[in-house]
Amino acid sequence: METFEAPSTRQQTAKTLHRVTRPRRAVVLAAGRSERMHPLTAGDSKAQLRLGGVSLVERAVQRLLSLGIEDVTVVVGARSTSVQESLSRITSDRVRTVFAERWIDGNGASLAAAEPELIDDPLFVVMAADHVFSDGALDELVSASEPAVLIDVNPDEAVWSEGTRVRIVEGNAVAFSKQIDEPTVDCGVFTLTPAIFEAQRRAAATGDGSLAGALSHFAREHPLGALPLPAGAWWHDVDVPDDVRAAQRSLRHSLGKESDGPISRTLNRPVSTRVSMALSRFRLSPTLMSVVSFLVAAVAGILLAFGEGVAGGILVQLGSIGDGVDGELARLQYRATAWGALIDGVLDRLGDGIAVAGLAIWAVRVGSVSDMWVVLLAVAATVGSVLSMASKDRMRALGLPEAREDRLGLLLGGRDARLLLISIAAVVGAPVAGLIAVIATTTVTLVVRLISVARPS
Repeated sequence: METFEAPSTRQQTAKTLHRVTRPRRAVVLAAGRSERMHPLTAGDSKAQLRLGGVSLVERAVQRLLSLGIEDVTVVVGARSTSVQESLSRITSDRVRTVFAERWIDGNGASLAAAEPELIDDPLFVVMAADHVFSDGALDELVSASEPAVLIDVNPDEAVWSEGTRVRIVEGNAVAFSKQIDEPTVDCGVFTLTPAIFEAQRRAAATGDGSLAGALSHFAREHPLGALPLPAGAWWHDVDVPDDVRAAQRSLRHSLGKESDGPISRTLNRPVSTRVSMALSRFRLSPTLMSVVSFLVAAVAGILLAFGEGVAGGILVQLGSIGDGVDGELARLQYRATAWGALIDGVLDRLGDGIAVAGLAIWAVRVGSVSDMWVVLLAVAATVGSVLSMASKDRMRALGLPEAREDRLGLLLGGRDARLLLISIAAVVGAPVAGLIAVIATTTVTLVVRLISVARPS
């Protein structure tokens, strides 16, 4: 039989807690019945609904672990078996489940089930499983050293009408309710102290089993900082089927990278991200997609060598688009590894070499320039392609200030532009022009990168 501290002891403990640098543990609330999501769940738990091949509850847990949370407790209730199955993909001893006997009373009652797990923690994170966040949205909150709530100060009308509104006074949240006529809503994630459990009991004594009620009681006695959602960040509360579609769109749009060149942003990513979202349901290995992309590049190089410019050029560009899928799947499903990144880099360099070799062999077969010049052009193009990536990686490893890759991308020396130039040259039947274009763009980009780093700040 489990034993618990008496309420008075808990209160005294909460009052004598010392501040910590940041919370180490978190609780994810995944106990609700989710009746409004029935068209998609067929009566199963909303928490196991998949976005990008990852269930909502798994995505919430993985997000917290990726931010440095050491231990996550998931509170289950309705359809608890399916939620636990969704968590089985996380091979970590840092995740455990707790069953909320009174989950039907509200999410505040669900939080109460985690009290034995968290009572000794001075500060912990509480997060709803059906909330999806962009990269960077939770960083400040998870690093908070005092109780806080993440708020959206400018929600759209649909979010405001559905969300829990928050009254803010002098930077602190003082009340939570759907009936408050305030413009701000909470984003469903908080850093709290064990005092929240006593606040939950007080709210429950008045017949309010909601988390909003517990938070309102907590805020009356404890400062609860209101942290606005960072600029550029987004979040979704997934309550109805339309929310699922909106969250999927946001996830897809978030798969790009700041270092993307102009070709990636305008041509490759709009295609590759849609492919990634379609493939995500199959949970394919990102490394497998790296291999597939390389094989496409290899076939393209062989076609170029035989002078099949149109087919080879099209495959070169398809391989370039496919090269984004492996990284997108890894980021989408929290499966990025150093090994996968290494394999991807090696296969990319091999693919570049095969494409250049294909152009060179084609040029020799055509005989438009001497064999010696073809060899020199092929070597220069290969070296330029390798240095384009190697110089950037070396600068990063040495801790040198990095050049603005978004600006350098305009010089067309990045891999996305380089492969497009090869593709265009192949389609128009100009292999020598393709080699020269690669040499010119990679050389200019390398020189500008070196100058930008050498220039005193």
